[in-house]
Amino acid sequence: MKKINIRRLYYRISHDYFTVNNAVIAVGLMIAAGWVWGSLDVMQRNYSLQKELDDKSRQLIVAQLDNENAKLEQRYFRTDEYKELAVRQRLGLVTPGESVLILPPNSEAVKAADITNSVVSSAPQVSISNFTQWINFLFGNNNKNISG
Repeated sequence: MKKINIRRLYYRISHDYFTVNNAVIAVGLMIAAGWVWGSLDVMQRNYSLQKELDDKSRQLIVAQLDNENAKLEQRYFRTDEYKELAVRQRLGLVTPGESVLILPPNSEAVKAADITNSVVSSAPQVSISNFTQWINFLFGNNNKNISG
C-alpha cells in the first residue's frame, strides 16, 4: 500500500510540478533575480564612486582656495605696508611723530573691579519657556523686551 502511495505521489509531483512550462518559468525567475541583483550591485558601485568623486571635488576646491590664499599672502608679504609693520614689530621702530605710551601695571582695586564686573555679567538670567518665547516672537512682544 505504501509503495502505491509513493508511486502516486511521485507521478503527481513529476507531472504536475516538473513540467517544461514550470522549468521555463523557474529559469526566467532566476534570470530576473540575477538581473535585479546585478542592477543593485551596479547602483551601489555607482553610488560609492559618486560619493568618492564628490569628496575629491571638495578636496580640489579646498586645495584651490588654499592656493589662492597663499598667492594673496605672498602678494601681501611683498607690499611696503607689510614690510613696514614687520620692521616696526621686530625692531621696535616708530614713525616720526609717534610716541610710545607706557602704562603702569593694574592696581589691586582695578583687578577687583574687573572681577566684580565679570561676576555681574555672568549672573543667571531669568529663563523664559519656549512657548512664551514663540508667543513673544509671533506677536511682536520681543520689541518691548529689547527696547526696555
